[in-house]
Amino acid sequence: MNVERLLADIQGRESYGGQVIHVRERPARAATFSDAELPLHPEVASLLAAQGIEHLYSHQAEAISAVLGGGHVCTVSGTASGKTLTYLLPIVDALYRNSGSRALLIYPTKALAQDQLRKLGDYGAGERFVADTYDGDTPRDRRRLIKRNAQVVLTNPDMLHVGILPYHHTWSDFFRNLQYVVLDEVHTYRGIFGSHTANVIRRLRRLCAHYGSDPRFICCSATIANPEELTAKLTGLPLRVIADDGAPRSRKLIVFWNPPVVEQVTGRRRSGNLEAADLMALLVRREVRNITFTLARSQAELILRYAREQLREGGLDARVMAYRGGYLPLERREIERRLFAGELLGVTATTALELGVDIGGLEAVVMAGYPGTIAGAWQQMGRAGRGHEDALAVLIGLSGPMHQYVVNNPDYLAGASTERAIIDPQNTFILAGHLMCAAYELPLGDGETALFGRKMPAILEVLRDGGYVIERSRWYWVDPELYPARDISIRSASGAGYDIVHADSGALLGTMDGQSAFRMVHQGAIYLHGGQTYLVEKLDLEERVARVRPADAEYYTQPLVMSEVRRVTEGAETAQAGALHLELGPVTVRSQVVGYQRIRQVTEQQMGSEALELPAEDFETMGLWLLPSPEAMRLPEDEVYDQAGALHALEHVMIMLLPLFASCDPHDVGGISTPLHPDISGPAICVYDGYPGGVGIAEAAFRVVPELLQAAEQTIANCPCEQGCPACVQQASCGSMNRPLDKAGALKLVRWWLTERKSDE
Repeated sequence: MNVERLLADIQGRESYGGQVIHVRERPARAATFSDAELPLHPEVASLLAAQGIEHLYSHQAEAISAVLGGGHVCTVSGTASGKTLTYLLPIVDALYRNSGSRALLIYPTKALAQDQLRKLGDYGAGERFVADTYDGDTPRDRRRLIKRNAQVVLTNPDMLHVGILPYHHTWSDFFRNLQYVVLDEVHTYRGIFGSHTANVIRRLRRLCAHYGSDPRFICCSATIANPEELTAKLTGLPLRVIADDGAPRSRKLIVFWNPPVVEQVTGRRRSGNLEAADLMALLVRREVRNITFTLARSQAELILRYAREQLREGGLDARVMAYRGGYLPLERREIERRLFAGELLGVTATTALELGVDIGGLEAVVMAGYPGTIAGAWQQMGRAGRGHEDALAVLIGLSGPMHQYVVNNPDYLAGASTERAIIDPQNTFILAGHLMCAAYELPLGDGETALFGRKMPAILEVLRDGGYVIERSRWYWVDPELYPARDISIRSASGAGYDIVHADSGALLGTMDGQSAFRMVHQGAIYLHGGQTYLVEKLDLEERVARVRPADAEYYTQPLVMSEVRRVTEGAETAQAGALHLELGPVTVRSQVVGYQRIRQVTEQQMGSEALELPAEDFETMGLWLLPSPEAMRLPEDEVYDQAGALHALEHVMIMLLPLFASCDPHDVGGISTPLHPDISGPAICVYDGYPGGVGIAEAAFRVVPELLQAAEQTIANCPCEQGCPACVQQASCGSMNRPLDKAGALKLVRWWLTERKSDE
């Protein structure tokens, strides 16, 4: 594909309004091969040759050699670099030498497990050995056969947590002979999900030891700044990191695309979702196979709906689909089949297809918003151009400050190093849940602190006082009939999830974790599924069911969230940045969804709001306080500004920019601001981890406050709006409806703080 010609065609359209603001080229790179002779079983070497692989890339050979030598290994390389072979060949080699060998392959998504199962077929699965997926989509009548017969099991952390480890006695032969454990795409295990997964892996290692095995761990990751630290925290083991990528890379044109401003006063830009739909429809008409990545399920559905409306006249609307979590298993399998077979020309997808799924033949990627991390952005862009053909990647700047900062500063993505992935396996709330699960699986001994960490004894005492465990010579779960894993969601801090059910037929449309339910399927919410619009009639908190009915709505909904934060000074770490006093320490938070806004599709205009009465969530976490001195709040020459509005605006932009400096999602972070906080008797901004106990986000922010303030100043200053907009200081989920806000005051204040810091230095 001639990417320059395609881009020229896009820019030559009559409707083009100067959206392309930067273009960067990522040049092609030649491969580096290895001449090393690996001691593979002759039949395995023959299978490799049958795949047309005559030489291994340098990183593949080094990783495989290290694994065969008995070590724990993590391979870090780019997309389409053949990381799969670094674990597939050692596993297949072991099976060809000893059919009693077992391997457990853990993937963060079901789609990736399905894709890898297909690849195993090329190396003897189905003929020489038995491999199968074991996850929430696996029919119950097949599960017993898999436990009894499968030599290679492909699963995800969720199923390992809730469906395998608690029933380990039915897997005893598998665990007894387990030789390899694979953790693929480890860069995705960050924040709350990574912290949970680290404890799931410790439970797995504990059960393996119980059955007499000590498996080797093989990890694979996209490029991140701290692979050695992350894999050590995930597994509790030292891993050898191999990061010298020898794979070739195709040439890629990266386009930074900003929707045009349609209202100068408010700074409102044309909908980024509509821009993405336009690009998708254009690519489909030119038969350019493409994928559009979105940040949320609802966004994937909206873009699909807009694109289908444009493609209906030419009869191409059936050639595009959405793919996201929450779809039922049969729906996902059919979409995957059509995608891999080339029947679909375009797909809108959440991160479910971001990871190493070899779709093949994709020529273009559209990212409807910056995915939150540099590693994630490169993963998404890597879905296209996986052969030697040139490819096009388009990053669309949505209205938020994070997105606008990235599209206006292309070198942040094109030239910066990747972020650190942050997890905290010792988060008290997370660890407590997994200690309950571990006690259910096998009684816990005091000597297991080496596995679960120094907090284990104190947490077990609290669990004993709460009636969850009893202490004899060891720690025992109180009631074998109770099943603790069932009520612990490892992708959120919210416990059991909700079913989304058709109000008339009773059909199950999808599922949602408990933390998201209050925000996305509250009464009155618009729920999008399969390109169809549903209105939530009722969210039943007792039955944990959202009942929905088809609706012809011309709008979607955004939740409004209010927070109250109290300061806990004991154990706080402090620092000074000019006239700003910084404090990192424990906080208590009360967060509540208090209402929702209706937002018109296509134009993105607000259509009004409704109040809700939902339970508040109370939790303890970690927070970063910015505490300005009286001098820091007094602008030079006594300029007049709205202190509450300026602090509120800065709070919003800091929260929305924080993912650029700490590997997290904006939804992982909360905040408050006030000119007079009751615990401080003065002005304050607090940014806190949105999870009980915290997972290191506030701590990461504490280390980069000057850089965060500089990015905030640049974002506010560069925004063309006059009074503040979603691209700079407005926040869609603000419970006070973005009142008060003082954009001009925020700019003056942050510039004054930065000036004060420079003069202090």
